[in-house]
Amino acid sequence: MALKLAYETWGEGSHPLLLLHGFTGNRSSFDHLRPLMGDKVKAIAVDLPGHGQTPLPTRTGREGFLETVDALVGLLDELGVAKANLLGYSQGARFALAAALNRPERFGRLIMESGSPGLHRRQERTERRAKDANLATFIRQKGVEAFVAYWESQPIFAGLRKLTPEQQESLRARRGACTVEGLVGALECLGLGVQPDYWPELQRQRLPTLLLTGALDEKFTQIARRMAEELPVVWRRTFEDCSHAPHLEVSEEYAREVISFLQTPWYEAPEFENTVPDKSAAGGHG
Repeated sequence: MALKLAYETWGEGSHPLLLLHGFTGNRSSFDHLRPLMGDKVKAIAVDLPGHGQTPLPTRTGREGFLETVDALVGLLDELGVAKANLLGYSQGARFALAAALNRPERFGRLIMESGSPGLHRRQERTERRAKDANLATFIRQKGVEAFVAYWESQPIFAGLRKLTPEQQESLRARRGACTVEGLVGALECLGLGVQPDYWPELQRQRLPTLLLTGALDEKFTQIARRMAEELPVVWRRTFEDCSHAPHLEVSEEYAREVISFLQTPWYEAPEFENTVPDKSAAGGHG
């Protein structure tokens, strides 16, 4: 039986936008953007496998990752949406890229926030799978509450400590709603160690693409720079005084950037296969 993704829709705008959350998130992860973007987009917010109300794929490893990509297209079919834009954060950005590469005819524009095309070296993937296996053991032994405390203490999430107490409470509640089985299963089928290596595929990714990162997140900002050198049709925006989660840390500025990108008139990419835009632009599409 095909994997089905739990979802909800919001917004009254003209731009269909598939929203893909990060690890420990769910379909409510972008709810705070509703008043900022709801009049411009028709959002389809999903629970990725192991999160919210979506079960795990029937397969693990690479096959489970690709099964999830197929489920995204299946959801569009279910909703009668011929073509949607993609916005993914972290783990969700990896799926957004995979969907754009595997089924480009179903998507219009791609927005990746703090995302990666995968690990290029086999040894890196092996090491990451081992790291995720250790993390899965920690979750099984210590439980979700202890894991969330550990997860939030990582330097990459330092910017989230600047959120208001209400925002931090909402974020912690969302993470705390995860289950041991869901998080462990997600590591085994959605993790970076099982994701295909999409670095060699970037040059054939024809969708207009926007790469978003926080300046304090040096690792993913550097990844975005490298991606921008490979993608044919790309813009990059780095938000100052911001770390791994700009959609939470600078939500108003983030929403403006997303809407500007979606509303900018564009051409059909295949007609301009030899044209490469300015890849150093911070914005530039508005």
